[in-house]
Amino acid sequence: MADINNTTELPSNFIRDAIKEDLASGRFTSVHTRFPPEPNGYLHIGHAKAICIDFGLAEEFGGKTNLRFDDTNPVREDTEYVDAIMHDIKWLGFDWEDRLYYASDYFGKLYEYAVQLIKKGKAYVCDLTGDDVRKYRGSLTEPGKESPNRGRTVEENLDLFERMKNGEFAEGTRTLRAKIDMASPNINMRDPVMYRIIKTAHHRTGDKWCIYPMYDFAHGQSDSLEGITYSLCSLEYEDHRPLYDWYINELGIFHTRQIEFSRLNLTYTVMSKRKLMKLVDTGTVSGWDDPRMPTLAGLRRRGYTPEAIRNFCERIGVAKRDSIVDFAFLEHCIREVLNRDAMRMFAVLRPLKVTITNYPEGQTEEFDAVNNPEKPEDGTRKVPFSKVIYIEQDDFREVPPPKYYRLSPGKEIRLRYAYFIKCESVVKDSSGNVTELLCTYDPLTRGGDSPDGRKVKSTIHWVSASHAKRCEVRLYETLFATPNPDEAPEGLDFMSNLNSKSIEKLNDSLIEPALAKLPKGTRVQFERIGYFCVDSVDSKEDMPVFNRTVTLKDTWAKVSAK
Repeated sequence: MADINNTTELPSNFIRDAIKEDLASGRFTSVHTRFPPEPNGYLHIGHAKAICIDFGLAEEFGGKTNLRFDDTNPVREDTEYVDAIMHDIKWLGFDWEDRLYYASDYFGKLYEYAVQLIKKGKAYVCDLTGDDVRKYRGSLTEPGKESPNRGRTVEENLDLFERMKNGEFAEGTRTLRAKIDMASPNINMRDPVMYRIIKTAHHRTGDKWCIYPMYDFAHGQSDSLEGITYSLCSLEYEDHRPLYDWYINELGIFHTRQIEFSRLNLTYTVMSKRKLMKLVDTGTVSGWDDPRMPTLAGLRRRGYTPEAIRNFCERIGVAKRDSIVDFAFLEHCIREVLNRDAMRMFAVLRPLKVTITNYPEGQTEEFDAVNNPEKPEDGTRKVPFSKVIYIEQDDFREVPPPKYYRLSPGKEIRLRYAYFIKCESVVKDSSGNVTELLCTYDPLTRGGDSPDGRKVKSTIHWVSASHAKRCEVRLYETLFATPNPDEAPEGLDFMSNLNSKSIEKLNDSLIEPALAKLPKGTRVQFERIGYFCVDSVDSKEDMPVFNRTVTLKDTWAKVSAK
């Protein structure tokens, strides 16, 4: 038996408590979970929560977790999604080892189970169309109406079901339904469909089958066949649990315990794969891995780390009631990791030219810059400096507002790691726009300190004009403009809440030379600006692309501290 005391220091939740009780009572002697994704899309942050629960709890109790693809609908599934799902789970830090399964592995056995239920008088072939099945089902206040085919004999049902399997009937003409109770207060128990006819090639079994089991039928039996002790599901499956148990009990097979928990809902985000698919299919985003998407592929491309996502999932906890989590908290979790791990480097997103008039012509110096003050072991690097540099446009105001301490005419500031400079005059174009600052520097302030003790109130970053490399910077905001995208005006859908400013591309940004050499996927802090990641798709050696992961400002931490 697993050691049920090895989780005493972990925060309690109702699933962990139920497992402890089951192990103590002898209901189960081990913990075996499964993660059962349907390969009809990419995994998103909501799936990450389920993955952390399935794999995490099994690991805590010395158990195992299976990966089993719910590939019961060939119309919507593809091997692209299978490969992407496996990659994402491994990236998150979890491993199913040799326990990779597919519902299609059990198609033969599931067919035998269906025949077994027919022979018991617990299933029948129904000729009603899909629309009629829904009409006959009734409502929450009215009982359902029995199918005119409910009284077919066992022999007739066996014959029709085999002919369904053999492809004799057209799609939509017949289904196999469980015979339970059309008056049940739980609509899921009103003779649910077990099998339907789909004449589409399957990505694994080809044309071998033309009937496919419904998820509610395949799920529990697959769990049982694999010896799964805990089927951990999101809360929408709570009303399906009586059906899950009914199938297992009627078949007399190993009884897995289903436990439901609340799914993850995140502000400014949609979690429905159908809606995410629409964003992809309409070209609203560049693909499933668009950095604005809540998919794990999108978050990874944006610069999120597995640790940050696992921390987020652990901190939001496991609850029985649906709630919505502020997107700012997810951002807080990635900031924590990147603040600790990311190198600090210089980038100027919107460059403004600065000429230091009294600096020697043709001279170049190098300054030691700290790579990460949080990790002294990361050491320092050399940053080149010359007569002409670039600073951020926002770091200069010709007419400074109150309490503006950065550069303005006649004001002195510190260049990070370099010198004090003072703005002497401004160069403008014919339209009156500032195009260049003419400044002087104090050579005695090398390294950023003044020997006479004079103080400056601002330190800004910069890049050397003759050494800087051009790059593209993509500034991302939330994909939706409203906290709940599903709340749309009458006659409109969630797409009406898209944020028109979810991405801004800057094509003339400048970076220090060391930044241009970073491998794809590298995460870094642009000093005073935010955290960025070298894009894994579009970045090129001669034109690096940086995706903004998150800004430096942590709104969640400030609000939560009040």
